[in-house]
Amino acid sequence: MNLDVLVFAAHPDDAELAMGGTIASLTKNNIKVGIIDITKGELGTRGTAETRQREAFNAALVLKITVRQNLGIPDGSIENNKENLMKVICTIRKYKPRIVFAPYFNDRHPDHIDASNLVKRAMFSTGLAKIKTFDKKIPQNHYRPEKLFYYMQTYTFEPSFVYDISDTFDTKMKAIECYSTQFHNPRSLEPETFISKPEFLRYIRSRAEFYGFAIGKNYAEPFFCEEKIELDLASLFKTDK
Repeated sequence: MNLDVLVFAAHPDDAELAMGGTIASLTKNNIKVGIIDITKGELGTRGTAETRQREAFNAALVLKITVRQNLGIPDGSIENNKENLMKVICTIRKYKPRIVFAPYFNDRHPDHIDASNLVKRAMFSTGLAKIKTFDKKIPQNHYRPEKLFYYMQTYTFEPSFVYDISDTFDTKMKAIECYSTQFHNPRSLEPETFISKPEFLRYIRSRAEFYGFAIGKNYAEPFFCEEKIELDLASLFKTDK
């Protein structure tokens, strides 16, 4: 199955927090999106790998994505080694996305940095014909997506572009709310964490408002690209009919 967009995340809930509105907007426009969770988040203070898997499934339904898959790489050990690299290469070749999203390469959480580096290497390696991979014992063809975009997590950066999510911000928040073990829940008896404080979700909302204001919209999500991005100026003057 070919996808248009593939989003790699170190843990279940990372994609929703960082670009859930963008994902919802794309799927709303019949663009096929897949989320690949690299780990099960089993080292997280709150919840378990099993509860987070259920939460990820429910969030996928909210976002209406086509595919959600977990690579099962150990949480806290997203090493840039051959075994992990081949898993990511196989996934890219399997779904053949035009665009790949990954965590920004500098962040508070080391797993996010490691995931970013792993996906960056896989983006190049997947286009090398001499690297042989198989899907259910069937040889895969080499394939390289067109673009790699990075999404913002805790640390900020100067975006290459921002994406209007005014129409899908509520959907983003509904997807985040699916992770009831991870975020603020006054009835929870589990230890408080950096992301379980009520201030954290207020930060997510404020950040979306900040970047939305920057482009004259209600809400937006920021992205970074290491390459230049072409702008079709003529499209700015096209009007809907």
